[in-house]
Amino acid sequence: MANQAEDTLRMLETRVRQLILHDKALRDEIESLKSQLADREQQVSRIATERDDIAQHYSTLKVARMLELSDTDTRNARQRLNRLIREVDKCIALLKG
Repeated sequence: MANQAEDTLRMLETRVRQLILHDKALRDEIESLKSQLADREQQVSRIATERDDIAQHYSTLKVARMLELSDTDTRNARQRLNRLIREVDKCIALLKG
């Protein structure tokens, strides 16, 4: 009977040790996953910052493009207006002459 109790005690000790080892492995895995999560969060933050920078740069380029177009439009409008004024001046000169 004592032999059976000793065998049961040894089996219990073995299982407790296995549980302790398994617990340690799980804790190590949790720490590893926490580290990976922190790395991913930093990566997401960096990418979000880059996205914001790119969006701001795009907005600036869009405004610059609109200004460029409006400068061209203004130049064309002035040239057309100058041509019209010259035509009107010619017509006035013809009417006087």
